[in-house]
Amino acid sequence: MSQLRVEKVQELMKQEISQIILQELKDPRIGFVTVTSVECTGDLREAKIYVSLMGNEQQIQDCWAGLNSSLGFIRREIGRRIRLRFTPELTFELDKSLDYSAHIQELLLKIKADEAAGHALRKDEE
Repeated sequence: MSQLRVEKVQELMKQEISQIILQELKDPRIGFVTVTSVECTGDLREAKIYVSLMGNEQQIQDCWAGLNSSLGFIRREIGRRIRLRFTPELTFELDKSLDYSAHIQELLLKIKADEAAGHALRKDEE
């Protein structure tokens, strides 16, 4: 199957799944969820949905349980909205890249603060 078609379907699925989670899921456990990407197999039979979850550890666990319990509903809605011969089997994957980038940002800010403190000490010594 054409790689261009797979990429278009992936982007369309990302948009539709984001809209479904935001507007149609009524589960109170599902909080702040961001769909970061969707990866489909070449034959469009399986799709991994990468999501980023915000909140404390308990909120993330509850949200994860809510998302996994709503997989059937999301798959049915995707089948209705995107006309494909087969609706892909969906699985959620946790995307840790946003957490990692926040951690790197904190480290960079700490290094910058340490350098500023070091410059201040050198000026006091002069």
